[in-house]
Amino acid sequence: MTAYIRWVSALSRLAAVAALFLLASAIVVVTQMVVMRYFLNASTVWQTEYVIYALVAMTFLASPFVLMEKGHVNVDLLYLQLHGVARQVVQSLAGLIGLLFCALLAWSGWTYFEEAWSYGWTTDTVWALPLWIPLLPLPLGVGLMTLQYIAEIAKIWRGEPA
Repeated sequence: MTAYIRWVSALSRLAAVAALFLLASAIVVVTQMVVMRYFLNASTVWQTEYVIYALVAMTFLASPFVLMEKGHVNVDLLYLQLHGVARQVVQSLAGLIGLLFCALLAWSGWTYFEEAWSYGWTTDTVWALPLWIPLLPLPLGVGLMTLQYIAEIAKIWRGEPA
């Protein structure tokens, strides 16, 4: 299980780096859009759509790393009052609920991505971006988060600090 935890942690870190690059690219594109629109009086076609998709993709891809670093919002009033096996059970139950939710979301996201890919769907904008591109981060990020939940539950039962 140690190899699995290391492997998933490495993938979560890699996805977080990809998310950072998406954030940086969104910043550059917003800057370019401001220059084009306000200083050169030129129209922008793809910039707003790109920034929206990049920020959403960044959110999905960074979420496994945030889970690994215990950065998600917790309601830990009950959890802090428990000790030993009771605490492990509550943590595991919360992790299992998160795991099931993420697995379902990853599966449905993959189905949506596959339909967009198979049918050649595009966005209804002038840019007409193939829709599979902005849909791919959903099953990738949430699928990796599912794997990260498995690793987190394993850490709980190995006695690693929460």
